Amino acid sequence: MLGRQRHQTDPKSPGKMMKNKIIMVFTTCPDEAIARQFGQHLVGAGLAACVNVVPGISSIYRWQDKIQQDQEAMMMIKTAAEHLPEITAWIRQNHPYDLPEVVAVPVVAGHGGYLQWINDAVAAQE
Repeated sequence: MLGRQRHQTDPKSPGKMMKNKIIMVFTTCPDEAIARQFGQHLVGAGLAACVNVVPGISSIYRWQDKIQQDQEAMMMIKTAAEHLPEITAWIRQNHPYDLPEVVAVPVVAGHGGYLQWINDAVAAQE
């Protein structure tokens, strides 16, 4: 599907498609407390509709030519694509890691009403 426009179902018309603007942004934090603080800020600032914090994940990765293993907390940030630059900048400025993960993926489909709620929640703060 490279080069094709991705769409989601319009909640008002199940058969009608609307342009997809919803993304999920993933980042990890060294602990649950930091992830919760970040989530509070992002939702409070209107940059995210919802942030799920998943504590206790085990990450195995290569850093500075060594294989590392750490316990972290994963953040799943639900937002509109236009907020990605500001979310990325805020995470980079406030994160304790030298090189924080910020990975965004498009939401290609989902429950129309829920996707509309995400759009409405982040638009309400603009």
